[in-house]
Amino acid sequence: MANNTHLRVGCAAGFSGDRTDAALPVVQALIASGQPSVLIFETLAERTLALAQLARRTDPDAGYEPLLADLLRPVLGLCLAHGVRIVSNFGAANPHGAARRIQALAAELGLARPRIAVLQGDDLSGPAHRALLQDALGSAMPTEPIVSANAYIGAQAIADALRAGADIVVCGRVADPSLVLGPALAHYGWALDDWDRLARATMAGHLLECGAQVTGGYFADPGYKDVPGLAQLGYPIAEIDADGHCTITKPPGTGGRIDERTVKEQLLYELHDPAAYLTPDVVADITRARVQAVGPDAVRLTGVQGHAQPATLKVNVCFESGWFAEGEISYAGPRAQARARLAGEVLRERLAGLGPLRIDLIGVTSIFGDDTSRWLDAPASDSNSNSGDARNDVRDVRLRVALQHRDHASAQRLVREVTALYTCGPAGGGGVRTAMRPRLGTVSCLVPRDAVAVRFEMVD
Repeated sequence: MANNTHLRVGCAAGFSGDRTDAALPVVQALIASGQPSVLIFETLAERTLALAQLARRTDPDAGYEPLLADLLRPVLGLCLAHGVRIVSNFGAANPHGAARRIQALAAELGLARPRIAVLQGDDLSGPAHRALLQDALGSAMPTEPIVSANAYIGAQAIADALRAGADIVVCGRVADPSLVLGPALAHYGWALDDWDRLARATMAGHLLECGAQVTGGYFADPGYKDVPGLAQLGYPIAEIDADGHCTITKPPGTGGRIDERTVKEQLLYELHDPAAYLTPDVVADITRARVQAVGPDAVRLTGVQGHAQPATLKVNVCFESGWFAEGEISYAGPRAQARARLAGEVLRERLAGLGPLRIDLIGVTSIFGDDTSRWLDAPASDSNSNSGDARNDVRDVRLRVALQHRDHASAQRLVREVTALYTCGPAGGGGVRTAMRPRLGTVSCLVPRDAVAVRFEMVD
């Protein structure tokens, strides 16, 4: 049955590792509105999910958002007491593990046991789905061990779980905007082929999904695009009406800004075709969309149109791809740059044959990139010259060297060689930092929608 009371959806995280104090002002604003409300946390990037699968290999109880308890602790009691539902993809590679952690947190806080729904069906990494992936990828099918394979599922199962009475819906890989569309479907009872309304709520989700990007965080550029109160940045809230149109706001008293420019930047984020933004739920068309300020820190989005959902779902496949090694060392004082350059030359000679090295003088070439090393290979001017060459003024430089290799022992050689620069020279090197980590490769494909069986399960 349709509900004409507006739905408010607040977003308190836009990636794994986002601020853990962001949720409280959002929840307080949702409660103060007196309207039906949902809180979402969007914490799952493609690489994040693969890393979660790696974590679960070493600890079967891991694999969900590491900051889960920190994100929820300030607001779980308030949400349960005031009927603010929570929807998130912080289940990552272990949604059931995340649900258990939430139940444990509720017990720690002395709260009533919440009803938690876990979405299942996105994980296609098991042997049962290998033929499906092979058919979809063909010659691009990885020969290396697959770490994760997850379909981007949509909003319907989220809506079903909320209708079934879930206080919290824990997802793995779900399309980011579906975290918002699911609650809107549950609230308004739209048909699954009401393409215009689905597209409008999907774009509301798109505006929220990156958290503080739409409230001025990633927008900020001092002197050009100034944003007040960036240290106390407010996170966004979407008020969605019965036709799917939305107004984007933020909690009162928080920093940041919401205006037509911040909303337009986020609206176009990762939007490859404005006439056909593909999601599992609908194809959205924003070519006739209107972005209009309707008050201080309040912007309304209208005019979005929708078309039938794709017949396929995207699957992201991550696989083992060797090792990534990097090391850094600093040089300071007279001729710092010359010594750093010499250290780079030593490493090139010592590690010859292992493959291409990426060598940067951080703060000199690392930001704009120098993949061909043309800057580094150019002869350095006499440090006492008055040529005006900016390189002559470098008195504090940090050398960074990176290597990727399929073999662990070969990659480890870089770590050892950077450390050896302490005493093997050049003079005055210090502050060595090294790291070794698995390298992941990624391929994507499309699979038939009916090959992915999505469902939810209530957790006792």
